[in-house]
Amino acid sequence: MPIEQRGVDTIPEEERTSGPRDLISILLGSNLCLGVIVFGWLPPSFGLGLWPSVTAIVTGTLVGIAFTAPLALVSLRTGTNLSTSSGAQFGVRGRLVGSVVGLLLSLGYTALTLWIGGDVMAGVLSRLTGLPDTGVTRAAMYGVLAVCTVVGAVFGYRLLLRMSKVLSVGMLVLLAVGVLAYSGDFTAAAPPDTPYLLGSFWPTWLLAAVAAGLSGPVAFITLLGDYTRYISPHRHGSRTVLWATALGLFFGLLVPQLFGTFTALAARAGAEYAGPLVAAAPSWYLLPLLAAAAGGSVGNAGLMLYSMGLDLDAILPRVTRTTATLAAAAVATAFVFVGSFGWNAQAAMTSFVLLLTAIGTPWAVITLIGYARCRGRYDAEALQVFNRRSVGGVYWYRGGWNPRATASWAIGAGVGLLAVTTPFYEGPLLALTGGVDCSFVLSGLAGGLAYAALTAGASPAPAPAEEPAVRTAA
Repeated sequence: MPIEQRGVDTIPEEERTSGPRDLISILLGSNLCLGVIVFGWLPPSFGLGLWPSVTAIVTGTLVGIAFTAPLALVSLRTGTNLSTSSGAQFGVRGRLVGSVVGLLLSLGYTALTLWIGGDVMAGVLSRLTGLPDTGVTRAAMYGVLAVCTVVGAVFGYRLLLRMSKVLSVGMLVLLAVGVLAYSGDFTAAAPPDTPYLLGSFWPTWLLAAVAAGLSGPVAFITLLGDYTRYISPHRHGSRTVLWATALGLFFGLLVPQLFGTFTALAARAGAEYAGPLVAAAPSWYLLPLLAAAAGGSVGNAGLMLYSMGLDLDAILPRVTRTTATLAAAAVATAFVFVGSFGWNAQAAMTSFVLLLTAIGTPWAVITLIGYARCRGRYDAEALQVFNRRSVGGVYWYRGGWNPRATASWAIGAGVGLLAVTTPFYEGPLLALTGGVDCSFVLSGLAGGLAYAALTAGASPAPAPAEEPAVRTAA
């Protein structure tokens, strides 16, 4: 299979051969991994039992899907990734806001997947072979997973799609067997000596709904376009693609996260997940658990790293996608080592998803408002001006930036950061929300309302039938 040569350029119609079923496969197969499973552990680690954890995860996931899934339609129309597509609202240079947000999201989730997957692999090998579960062993597992992940990400979308189709079946079988493996130790009560993280039930439940449920779909706000750009809008309608996206996210996120909740309660996993998970596994499930840790981690991290390469390629147009992917892999692997040996897993995960949700949500809201205003009509050529090191076009605005959209995003992100609560930081607006983290809602509302107000009366940039005026920069 040849290495994919496409970066963030527009995918030609003849290459857009994927369909809604492929979209479901890639969203399902890539998410059946420990990097997503571990989010199901968060609610029990916050002090919630089975049903509060389940309702928090399901509620947050459904809200997140309703907000995130429509973004898949943007790249269906533009033929390029979502960060580049957002240039229609932010300007062909202002779309760097989306590229940076996407890069940070993918970086964090890639590191998390390699981290958890490597820890479980090291623990399983220790039980199987007696190999000491030390920092050296874990570092070796991180390295093995990173190398395998790079191979998948460099070869690109077609290989990752094939992997996802295999994983969507194989991982479902492994997880189903896992339910049987841990069922003997299952209890619906939260782990012992685990008080409510925020002191009382409802604030803790809302935190779980955001950190474990909502964060899953929001992680895809810049990723969905990586897959739908390969679907032809001439052969597949928007409604079909929207439903495929929603179904893929629903099953792809809820199945592994609820498995994570079930196993966390069965293993009495309090402040840590990987260690208790391995310790509670019956001996006959160790090899399936090892296969799940390795295969699922490579599939999920491969897609995240692929997206990182595209976002870095968008930021640095002179760099090829392959080079950008290798550079992103090196940074992500470094984050794995820092996280594993320097951070508390629960605190690091919670802080990461809440902060990134706060700054990513207003960007997504502005992009969706733009899609609604232009009714899905974009000038694909004008979106590529920055990538071709040119100037001009209908999305040039002021020097390649749309100050109104950029200011609106900054307002929304600022409000979100002021309203967030993490183990490391609490925003001053929490006093107005009763200590409940409403950063997702407030950041989206602030960014969307600011954009609507600042652009009131302004017509959306037209998508002319003829090629726009674009000239090469000196």
